[in-house]
Amino acid sequence: MNKTLSQIESLLLVTAKPLSYKELAKLINVQGSEVESACLELQAKYNQPEQGIQVLLNNNQIQLVTNPDNVSIVKNFLQAETTGELSRPSMETLTIIAYRQPITKEALEQIRGINCSLILRNLMIRGLVEAQEIKGGLTTTYSLTMDFLRFLGVHSVEELPDYQTLHTDEHVQAAIEVSEQKEVAVNQEPA
Repeated sequence: MNKTLSQIESLLLVTAKPLSYKELAKLINVQGSEVESACLELQAKYNQPEQGIQVLLNNNQIQLVTNPDNVSIVKNFLQAETTGELSRPSMETLTIIAYRQPITKEALEQIRGINCSLILRNLMIRGLVEAQEIKGGLTTTYSLTMDFLRFLGVHSVEELPDYQTLHTDEHVQAAIEVSEQKEVAVNQEPA
């Protein structure tokens, strides 16, 4: 598998949204025609009846999705995931978001020390967390939803216990700044 194909596949795996060819070309520092060719290869690779993952291509965008034949099992799984109790890692992630919002995935993972992609996806599916794109769509921040605040019975996050202390904690802020410096360095590196 060539490097461009591998990089696109990795990016598609960690995002829950469609990515444009233009975004992909910028992220992996290649020509748009190379991205388009790689996306067509991925579509040919995955869009087989026996594959659980499929590739959608539309309007110069690509997204990994589940096979439509598996819709009932996926729907049942997601329903169980969104109606059951929150796991301890989900509660920890939700707490960090509440006290540090808006927060990037990278900063969140710096604080927690583990990958939070699936947890964030589940919290968004439940309607507890929302994502906002900044910096032209290259960075995403996460915040609590109004519905979740309403569920907690508070009018703003400032009403949460010890909010001011935890929101401005210098140790947490130092960890976030280290993460942000690493992200800037990675974004400035030539590909």
